[in-house]
This record gives sequence, C-alpha cells and structure tokens, in this order.
Amino acid sequence: MAEDLARIVAADLPWHELEGRTVLVSGANGFLPAYLVESLLYRNESSGAAPTSVIALVRNAARAEQRFARYLGRDDLTLLVQDVTEPARITGPVHVIVHAASQASPKYYSTDPVGTLSANVLGTHHLLSLARAKRSERFLYFSSGEVYGEVGASQVPTRETDYGYLDPTAVRSCYAESKRLGETMCVAWAHQFGVPASIVRPFHTYGPGMALDDGRVFADFVADVVARRDITMKSDGLATRAFCYLADATAGFLTVLLKGTVGEAYNVGNDGAELAIRELAEILAGLFPELGLRVIHQRDVDKAAGGGYLKSTITRNCPDTTRVRALGWAPTTSVADGFRRTIQSFS
Repeated sequence: MAEDLARIVAADLPWHELEGRTVLVSGANGFLPAYLVESLLYRNESSGAAPTSVIALVRNAARAEQRFARYLGRDDLTLLVQDVTEPARITGPVHVIVHAASQASPKYYSTDPVGTLSANVLGTHHLLSLARAKRSERFLYFSSGEVYGEVGASQVPTRETDYGYLDPTAVRSCYAESKRLGETMCVAWAHQFGVPASIVRPFHTYGPGMALDDGRVFADFVADVVARRDITMKSDGLATRAFCYLADATAGFLTVLLKGTVGEAYNVGNDGAELAIRELAEILAGLFPELGLRVIHQRDVDKAAGGGYLKSTITRNCPDTTRVRALGWAPTTSVADGFRRTIQSFS
C-alpha cells in the first residue's frame, strides 16, 4: 500500500495547484475515491509542502471512521456526513471538487435503481452548483466506461467519441444513462457558468480495498483465492475486459484533475491488459501455486438469482487511452503483479 501511494505522489504532476487548497471528495468511502483521498493525505505527510485539506463527504460515518482510521484527528481531514443527493452546506472555500459518489456495483442496478441514478444526477447538480457558488478552481466528475453502451467490434478499443446502443427502458441502464446525463451536466455548467469540469471514465479497476462481494466476476475470483478455494467459472469465460490496477488508475484520475481540459472526457483503464475472463481465472488460480487451486467450470448458472445482479450484455470491453496518455499518464502494473498485490492485501 505505502509503495503504491509513494508511486502515485511521485508522478510528474503540477501538485502545487493543490497545495494549501481545500479538496472536497464525494463518495469518499468508495473504492476509487477512498484511495484518491489517501493519496492526497499521504502526499501531505511526505512532501513538506503546504498541506491539502480534504473534506471527505460520506453517507456512513462508521464506515468512514473505519476506512480512514489512521488519519482521524488530523487537521487535513474532515468527514462530512450527508447524502450527496442533498445540497452540501460548507462554510469556507472549496477550491477543488471530485464527485465520485455513486453506486457502481451492478448488484444495486436492480435492487436500488432510483438510488443508483440519484447520486449521478441530483448529486452532480448539487456539487456543480456548489462549485459555481464557491468559484472552485477544478471539478472532476467520475463517469464510467459503461456510458458507451453496446459498441460495434470496430469501436473496440473504444475512443471517447464512440457510442453504442443503450436501452433507456432497461432497468440496468439506470447507471449508464445517469452517468451520461452527469457528463452532459458538467459540460452545461462549464459552458453556461464557467465551472471548470473535466470527466474521467474508469474501466474495470481492481486493487486493495475492493469489495469482494460486489458481484463482479473479478471480485468473485479474488474472493475465491483469498478464501483458498477453487475458482468457479459461471459462464464460458469468453467475454474480455481490460483490467487496471488501482494505483495506476488513481494516478490517471489525478492526471485528469490537474491537467485535463475543461469539458472533456478521458478514458482511464489499462488497454494493455485486456483478457478473456477465463484467462484471468487461470492467472489468478496460478498466482500462488502452493495453494493448489483449480478453475472449475460451472456453466449455465443464473447469477441473477444470487442477489439481483444484472449481467452486462457486452462481450468485449477495452478503452482507447490515447487521450489520457497525451497528458503524460500510462499504466505500469501487470495483471499478475496487480492481482497478486490485491490478494496479499486481504491476508
């Protein structure tokens, strides 16, 4: 963990733009934003520069106190406990806003579609309005690679200008459609009110702190290895995904925050780590040979019966990262190394 954080803060970025500033991060308990918060706090410890004050907006105080236990009591971290769908009442300046509050796990798309889309629409409205009122210097919106929908084969790897079919009447679309609207809101507030909003579209991201019960297949695989049980394949495993390690992704998010163009969206993912799901299963099973794990193929299992998970219809998912690479970012962690570090973090 410390090694990953050190690598992030060593990135060649204009960090001085955050020194002495107040940064509000919504959804700070979440997998991706929590690590961004930790990166900023770690830099405060190691840089010797004027510290960045972090306001972590969370819904669950107990979870936040557990997640940030080692940072509690510090002057550079404030927990703001509220729902992002309500206006944030903050006295004092807010120089930078990172809006990452969202139910990103597919298990919520059928069980709580209203809650899923509300954070992406109402939350975005309130935080863009706060940025306008506070004359914030930067605004970063966490969107998703799901905004592309079902793109054609010729559109993979997928560029930021490629869009495919997305059915607005499908319940699962509550996430992708509301992320799309959130992006449009960022562009509208930038155009009409001058809010300096940029957008990141994370693709499949894994790493320490990920929820092992969130229903996504790579989380299931990690949970199997952590529990020292054989990996169970519940499909043919032919679908492909590009897997990006958390530390690499976090450096990408900070790159867009500090160097991105207002009103522009950037894919953040590892286009050099695209694997079929069955390939990933075999890699993970072989990471720790001493465990003797196997991959068991259990086809035709209806995963939706196990908690409301609505499977994606997309068979291949991989970002084109040309745009973010032009800002100077590139992922450096291999799938084997990243998943090994992830699994070890749970031991």
